[in-house]
Amino acid sequence: MTSLLDDITALLQRDLEGLEREIALFPDDQSLWATRTGVTNSAANLALHVAGNLQHFIGHALGGLPFQRNREDEFGRRTGTRAAVIEEVGRALAAVVSVVPRLTDEQLAKPFDAHAGVVISTRRFLLHLCTHTAFHVGQVGYLRRIVTGDPRSTNTVSAGRLGPA
Repeated sequence: MTSLLDDITALLQRDLEGLEREIALFPDDQSLWATRTGVTNSAANLALHVAGNLQHFIGHALGGLPFQRNREDEFGRRTGTRAAVIEEVGRALAAVVSVVPRLTDEQLAKPFDAHAGVVISTRRFLLHLCTHTAFHVGQVGYLRRIVTGDPRSTNTVSAGRLGPA
């Protein structure tokens, strides 16, 4: 039987690998930054936000890894390459697989300052990070289809991508 930490790692790994596949399916770097009327953030901005969020909260706050988050850049940047965005997502994945499996039960039970004075258990915050990541990965997938007209699925949230129990 797997532990909660194994499950959290598997979910985040599946979603981050799916995010990398979504970004790679954009036909060029320019379309990655495109939006449509009523949509504020490009797929690139969403991917950078997911990567920055996980590197900050899991890598830095929980794992002590060096990272300086620039949330304004996550949402404010308007150019860059698919390769650079995928690399940033890869750094987030590396932080997740490095830090989450070694967290202790004591750490999971501790209060975590999630954001803006919201304090919840680290365990619950990690679950929040899973749903937050999946939410934005889904947005990237729909935005890619809308911007490119390419209906292909990357099977990002397939249960089959979680591996054996």
